[in-house]
Amino acid sequence: MSSAQTFRSDAAIEWEDACADGRALAKSDVTVAGTALVLDPTGALYWPDERALIVSDLHLEKGSSFAARGVLLPPFDTTATLSRLTDAAGRYAPRLVIALGDSFHDGRGPDRLAATARATLAALQGGRDWLWITGNHDPEPADGIGGRFAAMLVLGGLTFRHKPEGSAGEIAGHLHPVARVVVREHAISRRCFVADRQRLIMPAFGAYAGGLNVRNGAFADLFARNFIAHVLGARRLYALAGARCLAD
Repeated sequence: MSSAQTFRSDAAIEWEDACADGRALAKSDVTVAGTALVLDPTGALYWPDERALIVSDLHLEKGSSFAARGVLLPPFDTTATLSRLTDAAGRYAPRLVIALGDSFHDGRGPDRLAATARATLAALQGGRDWLWITGNHDPEPADGIGGRFAAMLVLGGLTFRHKPEGSAGEIAGHLHPVARVVVREHAISRRCFVADRQRLIMPAFGAYAGGLNVRNGAFADLFARNFIAHVLGARRLYALAGARCLAD
């Protein structure tokens, strides 16, 4: 790709053109360490056998965190993120929700939650188990947000943690993976799951979360063999070999 080519938002380009030979499904089944999982286009992961819904890097109250430092962003990120989480929970009706760390953008984020956001969160937690995994942005348990807290969870053959360590059966977040491809001579980037048969890295779920290119060395350190980038579309996912994704 030449330096003269222009970056355009994915709203201006049909993402399907980038993935014409990818597998386009409303949701996608994968197997990690012998465990059958479902990837959802919202960026959530569902484990049918455990009726568990997993999300990562919500970064709730990122907008208010930036505002406190004088950087003004539209204050709608928490509402948008919880709305998408509500949609995913309604689709799968999980008995357990696991949030894989950096659920809040900073340690004071829970204190800044608006009453409407608290009500939404309480409704999401109603009648189900809710586990907050601590992350680097929110390393300490928070009061007044419901659920329980842990540094990691081992369930069946899977280990859930915030920062990936590369172990077999690991489901982690932290890296905010994005895939970058060229469509009609323009580069576009989209959030994605990154997986092989032994481990999976979740996309960031938060509305304002940034991303790290899947060709970054941080991913090469974790995936000894070729990985698949399961790219989030508006209504479906696209499975692309990591080699098809562009470096920055």
